[in-house]
Amino acid sequence: MIPITDLSAQYKSIMEEIQKEVSGVLESGSYIMGKHVRQFEESFAAYNSCKYAIGVANGTDALVISLMAAGIGKGDEVITTSFSFFATAEAITSVGANPVFADIDADTYNIDPDDIERKITDKTKAIVPVHIFGNPANMRKILNTAAKHNLYVIEDACQAVGALYKGKRAGSMGNAGCFSFFPSKNLGCYGDGGAIITNDERIAVIAKALSRHGGGKTGLRAYNLINGSNEKGNPDKYCNYLIGCNSRLDEIQAAILNVKLKHLDRWNERRREKAHLYNSIFRNYPVNIPKEETGSQSVYHIYTLSARNRDGILKALRGQEIDARVYYSIPLHLQKGLEHLGYKKGDMKVAEEVIPCMISLPLYPELTTKEQNRIIKCIINTLT
Repeated sequence: MIPITDLSAQYKSIMEEIQKEVSGVLESGSYIMGKHVRQFEESFAAYNSCKYAIGVANGTDALVISLMAAGIGKGDEVITTSFSFFATAEAITSVGANPVFADIDADTYNIDPDDIERKITDKTKAIVPVHIFGNPANMRKILNTAAKHNLYVIEDACQAVGALYKGKRAGSMGNAGCFSFFPSKNLGCYGDGGAIITNDERIAVIAKALSRHGGGKTGLRAYNLINGSNEKGNPDKYCNYLIGCNSRLDEIQAAILNVKLKHLDRWNERRREKAHLYNSIFRNYPVNIPKEETGSQSVYHIYTLSARNRDGILKALRGQEIDARVYYSIPLHLQKGLEHLGYKKGDMKVAEEVIPCMISLPLYPELTTKEQNRIIKCIINTLT
């Protein structure tokens, strides 16, 4: 069996490093918000060339807290893509705002910047582009649109850690960037985890406070920033200034991420090499290979083709014990959980045409050339 990803193979390659760090945490007796979290936040901020990083419990919380820190709330509109994991839209609704969906680009599967412009109203407060499958969206156009209309940009970079757009890391270009460290991500921990990065001190302070129940000195700073006040604060550590949540990056997971971050660029380069092999072969056949924006470097969290014979390819691969997948088969605007928004079939023509043709293939750093050639051969046999 060739899996869609092989987490055990990756673990074996760094097992001694991981076990040493995890044992160190267990022996320390410091399990919440300890030195490993602080180290990871500093390292992750530096890796992304940002001033601040705030560890949180998961990628969904990163999105919710970033929107809250930007002041997005009830009655506001936030424009995002119709093609993403449900959490992107879920986070927007969680803060009381309304997701407004834009169509996608047929080649990159990312949000169509021109459609963003068409969807802006006087209620629009933010844009949430998703760097889908690790492939950066067209941030030049998105940031220009945001500047023109005075909108926040909260990047959903949950699948794109390490990806580059014109020399800048995915997640570092907007007002805030959100990451998931779900185990299968390019930088994954061994449970849930997430982070927010930003160069905006206001967003950093408020986001950190919100993730920790809005209390303590950080809560006071956030309170003063939000209210334009100069409160001196209550010395009682149980004084809470904001209604936040409990969303902390676990100390053990932070220790694991500190190990893995050192290997990330090497792993991402291996992914790119294997994706380029797929591309070099499949460009000669009747399938659409994933395309990158000019000046972009995808990290291929998921390698996805588009083919009219998608179901035939899927059946053939599974018949050969190759774990191909179909991700996000229902576009967000047609999800039952969002039917109150009033969207219908035909509203996102490109997404609705392309999504039924998508198929994702195994791709991970430890995938062998022999295994990859077996996958390629199986697909070619269905196309000829």
